[in-house]
Amino acid sequence: MSEAVIAGVGMTPFGKFLGRSLKSLCEEAVREALADAHVQPGQVECVFFANAAAGVVTGQEMIRAQASLRHTGLAGKPMFNIENACASSSSAFHLARAAVMAGQYDCVLVVGAEKLSHEDKKVSFGAFARAVDIEEDLGADIGTGTGSVFMDIYAAKTRQWMSAAGVGVEDFARVCVKSRAAGALNPKAQFRAPTSIEQVLSSRMVSDPLTLFMCSSIGDGAAAIVVCSEAYARRLGVQPVRIKASSIVSAPGVRGAELVAVGAARLAYEEAGLGPNDIHVAELHDASAPAELIHYENLGFCAPGEAGALLRSGATGLGGRLSVNPSGGLLSRGHPVGATGAAQIVELTQQLRGRSGARQRHAAKVALAENNGGQLAGDSAVALVTILAA
Repeated sequence: MSEAVIAGVGMTPFGKFLGRSLKSLCEEAVREALADAHVQPGQVECVFFANAAAGVVTGQEMIRAQASLRHTGLAGKPMFNIENACASSSSAFHLARAAVMAGQYDCVLVVGAEKLSHEDKKVSFGAFARAVDIEEDLGADIGTGTGSVFMDIYAAKTRQWMSAAGVGVEDFARVCVKSRAAGALNPKAQFRAPTSIEQVLSSRMVSDPLTLFMCSSIGDGAAAIVVCSEAYARRLGVQPVRIKASSIVSAPGVRGAELVAVGAARLAYEEAGLGPNDIHVAELHDASAPAELIHYENLGFCAPGEAGALLRSGATGLGGRLSVNPSGGLLSRGHPVGATGAAQIVELTQQLRGRSGARQRHAAKVALAENNGGQLAGDSAVALVTILAA
């Protein structure tokens, strides 16, 4: 079985680009990734294309890859359309790695792309509302906030978790301050203005206790990754990043089961032969500020009840021993859902190559990405954990 590696990455800036199409975003990200890998379009054997919401937001259904990539030089290649909520491009990456490891292909391309911005914000929020089991009763307080349904879901989980965890709203604000400080150093981040705890707390309440700055925003963007066999990467003459593990867990659909993020992390650590203490840099699914802290526990970065202390210690900051979301995360880099997982891999690849500039975690050798999506029976519907190594 061949080891799969990352040979090249590329992504667009993330933001609200009403004047740009999904095609133009994909073309930019693909062009950058292929150039980074020293690969021509003709060398790509297969494409795994991830998108979550184009059917709702733009009306493009069924052939999203073929339509979005028709002018990239990839037309005619085998293309797989992957949809898995916010975890869509993480899922595409998982499948790409499996195809290379199985020896089916030597060089494949992962593309994650999303255009969520729309002149009518109800259309964008409506896309998020479809990432639940529409026959499940979500509770009377879901749908009462001023943001997407998911911010109400995150708020409800936060209220349940925060008292037992020993954290307060000031800690959520600290996550935002850390995120914006990182985003300010990332030229491709959607939000690049530093903020303060006071500004975060005084921003508009979206769904108690989540203020506006504590919620990831609607955005557009694309990210692309060239995945190939180790032998093929040597022929390309690039600086490869090894994919040590990739795990995916879907929710069993019953309340009280092990959280999907916990299960995915356990499987990834087992496959990589590593543990939480071996991770130098991580990109986590911080769709809301509390989610970052909750994932500190889910991924074993700290014991239950110690997430606030870990954050306040500075260990997860840009200069810390475990740099978390140095890209700015979903809160600041942005969250165009179909592109999010791929963007996490782009950031971690650059970190392991030592190419992240002022965001660089010194001597980063092992990286972890956690991405989840959807909602089912009180948990995310799916979670993926990826471990990379220099």
